[in-house]
Amino acid sequence: MRILGLRVGNEAFVELDINQDDVSPITLYDGPIESKLKQELGPLERTTRLYGRVWTGGPQVVIRYYEAHPPDRDKFPICAMARLSKGQLRKRPESKPGTAILDFSTAGVDIVDSFR
Repeated sequence: MRILGLRVGNEAFVELDINQDDVSPITLYDGPIESKLKQELGPLERTTRLYGRVWTGGPQVVIRYYEAHPPDRDKFPICAMARLSKGQLRKRPESKPGTAILDFSTAGVDIVDSFR
C-alpha cells in the first residue's frame, strides 16, 4: 500500500452503491459491490471506483474493498473497509436475510493493513 502512496488510517467518504447514489434508505445485498469515492483518498482521485464484497449476516453490514479503479488508470489491489461511527452501518430492523437496509448511502472508507 505504501508504494501506492496509501497508509493505514487514510480515510475518505464513499458513496456505498453507485446504483443508489444519494438515495435514502438504501438496500445492500450479500455479494459484490461497486462504490465511488466522494473525495480524494491519498493518490486516488474523487470518482475512483472501489470494488469489494458485502456481508449482511450480523447486526451491522460489513464491506471490504479489494480493488480500486481510478479514472484513466488500471485497476490495482487495495485493502480497505467501509466504516461509519455511532452504529450508522447498523441494519434497519425490517432487513430481510441476505440484505441490509441502511439509513445512509455514504460511509467512510479506511485503508487497513489486513482484514480481521
